[in-house]
Amino acid sequence: LTLKIFPVPDDENNKWISPLEYRKENYREKISDSLYGNFINSGFSAYLFTLNQAKQTGDYTEAEKLLESFSKTQHKYGSAVMLSDNKIDAEISYNKYNIFKKLYRYYLLAGVLMFVFLIIQILNSNKKWINVSVNISKCFIVALFAIHTLGLIVRWYISGHAPWSDTYETMLYVAWSAVLFGLIFIKKSDLTVASTAFVASIILFFAHQNWLDPAIANLQPVLNSYWLMIHVSVIVASYGPFVLGLILGVVSLFLMIATTEKNKKKMLINIRELTIINEMALTVGLVMLTIGNFLGGMWANESWGRYWGWDPKETWALISIMVYAFVIHMRLVPGLRGLFAYNLASIIAFASIMMTYFGVNFYLAGLHSYASGDQVMSVKIIGICCAVVAILGGFAYRKYLKFYKK
Repeated sequence: LTLKIFPVPDDENNKWISPLEYRKENYREKISDSLYGNFINSGFSAYLFTLNQAKQTGDYTEAEKLLESFSKTQHKYGSAVMLSDNKIDAEISYNKYNIFKKLYRYYLLAGVLMFVFLIIQILNSNKKWINVSVNISKCFIVALFAIHTLGLIVRWYISGHAPWSDTYETMLYVAWSAVLFGLIFIKKSDLTVASTAFVASIILFFAHQNWLDPAIANLQPVLNSYWLMIHVSVIVASYGPFVLGLILGVVSLFLMIATTEKNKKKMLINIRELTIINEMALTVGLVMLTIGNFLGGMWANESWGRYWGWDPKETWALISIMVYAFVIHMRLVPGLRGLFAYNLASIIAFASIMMTYFGVNFYLAGLHSYASGDQVMSVKIIGICCAVVAILGGFAYRKYLKFYKK
């Protein structure tokens, strides 16, 4: 009796009520159609009674007639907010196939296999089957990206708004953005393509943990603006190149660690290739983040009457811009222009994006905080990540001093 399945006729807010609300809030006076009022008052109870009888007799004819009556009244009085049959069918199919939860497994498989093939190719480039395997892996990743894109389009169609309105959706979008920027360099670097597939799988994996709700929900009133399309799409898409820079930095350091006297020439070629693409990715990301920040100021002026208020999200976005501006300009500083320093910095710099994206939303109080107090990442996990980066950097630096630094 508490299910809000009956629309209120001619209500400017398209309100729906339950039989209990109809009785308690005196809707008898507000609803002029007495037949519809009686149906609200007793229709659902009659359906439950009829359904109970149908369970005993096996004849659901009367129960289905009442369900049809519910549907007709909903379409008659609440058509403005009723979903079309096509959208309902699309959402059923979307939930049935659960594309994004399955995608991370396939991205991981494709990324890892391609990495293995590429390592073999670096060590022995004369085997034709390796080249064929690499090309097949690339085609597989392109196909997964097409499915990923289709999934976002379907979610957009079902929800009626751009699919980057909450944390779950933005993680789907960041993974998509990362793969997109990886595929842009598909002709220049196979390692970049493999890296983006791998990082997309990690993002999608964390997107489907218990602390995020994957359900398609109504858009929050504050986000019901054309600025959602403009500001959020640009600033969240900038995270894709930054993720790409992170993973390319990690791969470059691993290649340094794997360097020997015999393969150092090949390794140097690949490390330089990845570093150049890394720098290009971070430059694109920095430009997008800066533009997105300015667009955010315009949205803030529309919503809150000021362009800048040192809100935690605004502040950390500015900090991220400054951090990445420094990383990109490290080549101008004599002591920081080496391959090792740049790749390590591209890894460390991503901590500012993590703080901007997760830390502000979940740990700090502000206008952009919607889950303050929820623990997403413990201090222990942060410490482990720092230790892993330090160990990786230490081993890579030893090899860098031995083989690459002049």
